Amino acid sequence: MIQEKIEMVDLLPQHKRLGGEIDSAIMRVVGSGRYIKGGEVGMFEKQLAHYLGVKHVISCGNGTDALTAALMALGLNRGDEVITTPFSFIAAAEAISLLQLTPVFVDIHPGSFNINPQLLEDKITPRTKAIIPVHLYGQPADMDAILDIAARHKLFVVEDNAQSLGATFENGKKAGTVGDIGCTSFFPSKNLGCMGDGGALMTNNDVFAQQIRRIVNHGSDIKYYHSQIGLNSRLDTIQAAILLVKLPHLDDFNNRRRKAADYYDAALNNIGAVEIPSRVSYASHVFHQYTIRVKNGERDALKEYLDSHGVPSMIYYPVALHRQEIYEPLCKDEVLPVSELACDEVLSLPMHTELTDGQLKYITDCITRFFTEA
Repeated sequence: MIQEKIEMVDLLPQHKRLGGEIDSAIMRVVGSGRYIKGGEVGMFEKQLAHYLGVKHVISCGNGTDALTAALMALGLNRGDEVITTPFSFIAAAEAISLLQLTPVFVDIHPGSFNINPQLLEDKITPRTKAIIPVHLYGQPADMDAILDIAARHKLFVVEDNAQSLGATFENGKKAGTVGDIGCTSFFPSKNLGCMGDGGALMTNNDVFAQQIRRIVNHGSDIKYYHSQIGLNSRLDTIQAAILLVKLPHLDDFNNRRRKAADYYDAALNNIGAVEIPSRVSYASHVFHQYTIRVKNGERDALKEYLDSHGVPSMIYYPVALHRQEIYEPLCKDEVLPVSELACDEVLSLPMHTELTDGQLKYITDCITRFFTEA
């Protein structure tokens, strides 16, 4: 039996390792009285830009605001179409819809779970203006293929990089930096997480950067002077201070996740009903989630078995976006079989930076026993 409680995402042990630095950083902000737009915000933006190798990082209140601000910066018009994936959290589609644009869903690749570039061009129409690939579970989408299609059709590309910060392409560029604009989230469970909500946008385009800074600041470049409708979306100073402490550890965080994923791979690879995550050749995987496929209709039974043995697991995502109530009228005739099958098969196992070998052994032993006892 496992001697310690297993969490799906355990944030406390990481804080214990870095708590002294974090507590000091928080108290410096408290002592300064600069809780909004304090110096730590600009420092964090500069340091993240340096880490990513991108010209501009603009912080904001959360990852969904980042996506919304990115689309606003593109200057799209009501009814314009934006292509994205149906197999993801709703944030990208939600941002599209909030701006009265039209989401168009393209099915995923069965191995990577990311949008399938081979299916993109069939969905491009004269009203298509942009593509939002979501780098899901920590694995980037095939950006070379997506950017090639976008260039030929004169489309913008906005990367949803909320789950893949730190992932690197073969050419050395970081995920989130190769499209027109990249977006990320610092939600606490993310690979680089703060202690509340937070987000950021990344771009090499000076014009987009200026527009985004204006948008997230009430459409204002100069206080009390507003040139457009914007958002009130800021990364507060305490969260920036926390992220400044954590950013130098991001590569270590990602390596710890990969080490846990390697353990899972080795232990689960020979179970016939389990398909371990694929790892693409064109980019590194930073394992925001470790997500298996469970075949033969046994996913829900395995989840119940794990729950009964103290092992949490999650289904990301149980319903594809084109099958969600809010999008069914738009997508009533849409059949996206790869995404729909993934919703029936995927199961994410515990994944965070502090998983021990003992915990990993217990988790994988439970999965092995489920299939050998069945």
